[in-house]
Amino acid sequence: MTIKVALAGAGAFGIKHLDAIKLIDGVEVVSLVSRELAKTQEVAAKYGIQHVTTDLADSLAIKEVDAVILCTPTQMHAAQAIACMEAGKHVQVEIPLCDKLADGEAVVALQKQTGLVAMCGHTRRFNPSHQYVHNRIAAGQFHIQQMDVQTYFFRRTNMNALGQPRSWTDHLLWHHAAHTVDLFAYQARSPIVKANAVQGPIHPTLGIAMDMSIQLKAANGAICTLSLSFNNDGPLGTFFRYIGDTGTYIARYDDLVNGKEEKIDVSGVDVSMNGIELQDREFFAAIREGREPNASVAQVLPCYQVLNDLEKQLA
Repeated sequence: MTIKVALAGAGAFGIKHLDAIKLIDGVEVVSLVSRELAKTQEVAAKYGIQHVTTDLADSLAIKEVDAVILCTPTQMHAAQAIACMEAGKHVQVEIPLCDKLADGEAVVALQKQTGLVAMCGHTRRFNPSHQYVHNRIAAGQFHIQQMDVQTYFFRRTNMNALGQPRSWTDHLLWHHAAHTVDLFAYQARSPIVKANAVQGPIHPTLGIAMDMSIQLKAANGAICTLSLSFNNDGPLGTFFRYIGDTGTYIARYDDLVNGKEEKIDVSGVDVSMNGIELQDREFFAAIREGREPNASVAQVLPCYQVLNDLEKQLA
């Protein structure tokens, strides 16, 4: 049986998902939704997608659509995820699940009620570099003492990953910190019990803090230090240092080295080196197998509870 998919948001991230889905058997994107019709038609033509619309409701009305992937602005994620489930569709929503905790809680409550597969794009759980470390932790061969993480971008104007103007404002706390807060608890295999944050000045036009520092502690004693910036004019991206009892690992996207900068081969960890593809494979496998996916909305909700606490502190 082919899983028929509608994808919403034909921007930088939507295209990453379209490229990933091309590599997955038994899945077809049948509807593409995005704000600007001409641009959306152009992307749809390139990927051979028949149905194009600027309204998600049009895609949800298509009976043959089984599942929806949402790559839309953060502020729309929770409401759109709810709309998908109300229409009887499985849904994968890109990170973050929400930018208000109550919205995330509503998504989780509806998932429990409907039993549909609802997953959030916490890609770090799927990157082979982090999977390699996770497998060592699960086997009892490595225990985290500290994670030291830097999330650095240069975003003094409102641009997306393709260098195009954005219609919405990105957020260090609710988006970029969400990756690490979730990953830390997942890798430590222990809930976060303490969290502190400080932030730099608020940008006069973007209205957000451009620099932030977060400290986390898990119930098992592991700690995490996270530095975030939209002001960094240097190597861009997120760099993770795992300091453990039996070694040190540094993950830079899908590359992994030890503390001596010696490369670790992670090509055999999973069927692909592409975290987005692996994330999508998990979503479709969970639908076929009728099970809860890794990074289900219920599994990632504790991360948003921590972000909510941090937002209150910063306020």
